[in-house]
Amino acid sequence: MEFASYKDRSVAAAVDLVNTHSPFSGHEHLTGPAELAAFLDRHDMRPARPPTEKDLAEVRAIRERVRAVFEAGDPERASTLLNRLLRDVDAHPQLAAHDGEPWHIHFAPTEAPLARHVAATAGMGLAVVLAEGGFDRLGVCAWERCRDVFVDTTKNRSRRFCKASVCGNRSSAAAYRARQKAAD
Repeated sequence: MEFASYKDRSVAAAVDLVNTHSPFSGHEHLTGPAELAAFLDRHDMRPARPPTEKDLAEVRAIRERVRAVFEAGDPERASTLLNRLLRDVDAHPQLAAHDGEPWHIHFAPTEAPLARHVAATAGMGLAVVLAEGGFDRLGVCAWERCRDVFVDTTKNRSRRFCKASVCGNRSSAAAYRARQKAAD
């Protein structure tokens, strides 16, 4: 599955936003406005002003709404949650060219509040995934000690772990130890 550059960045922003907090361990990556600013910078989202504590709280609330789309369980529930999010933030796709970049799509006006911009960007990215790839492209890591999310871009839709080299290996090692213990 391939996405155009700007859509791909929106999808990556949605996944990375959700993964800034681990519900399993409680680890929080967005601990303050500076960390939020770094997140935004990594995803080419440049707010008109530096993020505030209020922005941080609003983006964390958006993060939980985006996670709910991944965890929805079925396409109807996911689309309902996603449509509600996009409606609530009044997403209006529009063409923009700035900072030497070619024409691309913004999903909220540049002057929109920060959380609205983040929600519209993540929401539209996931809407493209659902429309073009289907709900089964959205995944939550299968390892019992991880709840990170991912978008499955494999041809046969077989991805089970956020990172096969980490969570996949840990899951396999745990299953091996359990089999060994059961055999003893």
